[in-house]
Amino acid sequence: MTERVSEHLAVGEVVADQTYWVTREHLVRYAGASGDFNPIHWNERVAKSVGLPGVLAHGMLTMALSLRLLTDWLGDPAAVIEYRVRFARPVVVPDDDTGVAVRVAAAVIEVRDDGVVALEITVRVGDQKVLTQARALCRMPGGRPGLAS
Repeated sequence: MTERVSEHLAVGEVVADQTYWVTREHLVRYAGASGDFNPIHWNERVAKSVGLPGVLAHGMLTMALSLRLLTDWLGDPAAVIEYRVRFARPVVVPDDDTGVAVRVAAAVIEVRDDGVVALEITVRVGDQKVLTQARALCRMPGGRPGLAS
């Protein structure tokens, strides 16, 4: 992952790329923090009884991982001024010590004169996109990022 924000950004440039591992322990902790104790997020038997392939990560947890990538890259959570996604497919979390790898990457799609950068975020498990149409507007620290020459 990029350690700090570049002074000059180019359209198409991947500015951050990180793999996050999600385990059943993470799901339990997220359930406690969010108050979402739906058993499909922790009980294999219940998840399968309703036709799911297994225990699923909370959609909002997956979305939060993609935001974490941006806030780590920017160094300031308040720099993310707009964010939207569509949930495309569930993240199945195996009952083991490893969990599932969720890969998140952000690429520049627009650089504005007012210091705002538009990013496309890709979120995948294996070769499958789990979030689609993920876009963010971010205010760059120090104002105008400029385009790379």
